[in-house]
Amino acid sequence: MSFRDLRNFTETMRALGYPRLISMENLRTPNFALVAEILIWLVKRYEPQMDIPTDVDTESDRIFFIKAVAQFMVTKAHIKLNTKRLYQADGYAVKEMLKITSVLYSAMKTKQSALADTAEEDNSKFKFDLGSRISDLKAARQLASEVTSKGASLYDLLGKEVDLREIRTASIARPLEINETEKALRGAIKEVLGSVEKTKDMLSNVVSDETSLDAKIEKKKQEQERNRKRLQTLQSVRPAFMDEYEKIEEDLQKQYETFVEKFRNLCFLESQLDEYHRMEQERFEEAENTLRMMQHVLKEEEERDLTKSSLKDDDSDVEVPEDEGSDSDVEECRPSKPRPTRNGILAGRGARFIGNMQGGDSDETEDSEIDVDEDDEEDEGEEEESKDLEDDLLEGPMSKGARLSKGVIRPTLLEESDNDF
Repeated sequence: MSFRDLRNFTETMRALGYPRLISMENLRTPNFALVAEILIWLVKRYEPQMDIPTDVDTESDRIFFIKAVAQFMVTKAHIKLNTKRLYQADGYAVKEMLKITSVLYSAMKTKQSALADTAEEDNSKFKFDLGSRISDLKAARQLASEVTSKGASLYDLLGKEVDLREIRTASIARPLEINETEKALRGAIKEVLGSVEKTKDMLSNVVSDETSLDAKIEKKKQEQERNRKRLQTLQSVRPAFMDEYEKIEEDLQKQYETFVEKFRNLCFLESQLDEYHRMEQERFEEAENTLRMMQHVLKEEEERDLTKSSLKDDDSDVEVPEDEGSDSDVEECRPSKPRPTRNGILAGRGARFIGNMQGGDSDETEDSEIDVDEDDEEDEGEEEESKDLEDDLLEGPMSKGARLSKGVIRPTLLEESDNDF
C-alpha cells in the first residue's frame, strides 16, 4: 500500500462518477463494508444486469461475496484478483480494486476520445483546405501512375500464362531424380559446414583476443600499482628546497606587510600635505582680502581728508579789507593769481604745499617756503607709515607660507606705488 495508490484510486472513482466521496483515511484501516459497496458498484458499472449477493454480515457471506466478485471479473473482464487481499479490506485491497477501475477509466477515456474525433471529423467536412492537401495530391498522382504501370505489366504476364502453364505442369509431373537431389543436399551441407568453420575460427580469435586483453589489463594494473607506490614515496619524502621555500615565503610575507604599512603612511602623508596646502591657500586668500579692505579704507579716509582740506581753503580765500588807505590796497586791487590749496597733492610725491604762485623777496614767500618744506616732511612721514603698514600686512601671511608646493599657484602681489593713496 502506498500513498500514490490511494490517491489514484480516489481520483479514478471520482472520475468514474462514484456517488460517495472516498477519503484516503477510510482505507488505511480495514473497512469491509466500504470495500463491499465499492465492489458492488464496480460490478454494476461493468455489467448492469449482473446479480451478486449483497449480504456481508457473517464470515461465510463475506467469503461467498468475495469469491463471486473474483469469479465474475475473471470470466467477464479477464482480470485476476487476489481474494485474500480483498478480504483484508485495507490498503492492499485498494491495489486489487485499482485493476478494475483502471480498465473502466481507460474505456471511458477511449470513448471520449472517439467522440471527440467524430466531432472533429464532422467539423472538418466543411473545412477543406487545399493548401494542406498538396502533398496528398502529389502522392495520389504518383500512386496513380504506378498503378497504371503495374496494371500494364500484369496484363503482359497474364498473356504469357498459357505457355507458362504448360511448362509448369510438365515440371511438376516430371519425377524427381535421386542423384540430383543428393547432389543439391551435399552442396547445402558443405555450405553449412563452411559457415560453421568460419564461426569456430571467429570464436577462437575471440578467445585469443580475450587472453591478450587480459594480459594488457594485468600489465596496466601492475603499472598503476608501481605509480601509486612511487607517489606515496614522493609524498612521504620532504623536498630539499622546501626549507628555503618556506623561508622565502616568510620573508615575502614580512616584505608585504612592510609595503602595506609604508603605502598606508604615504597615503596619510599625502592627505596631510593636501590639507596643509589648502589651509595655506585659505590663509593667503584671507590676507589678500584683508589687504584689499585696508586699501579701500585708506582710500576712503584720503578722500575725506581731501574734501575737508578743500573746504577749509575755500573759507580762507574769502578776506574782508580793514583800512581803505593802506599800502596793501594796491595789491588787493590787483587780480589775484590762482593759489593752490594748502593740502594739495604734489604730482608724483603726494606732498602738501602752502602759499601762492607770486614772486618776490617778501617775508610771506619765505614763510610759505618753510611751510611747504614742513608739509612735505609730514606727508613723507605719513607715506612711510602707510608703506610700513602695507609691508607688515604682506609679510605676515607670506612669511608663514613662503614656500608653497608645486600644485599651489601663488597669486600676484599688488604693485606698490606712491600714487595708490
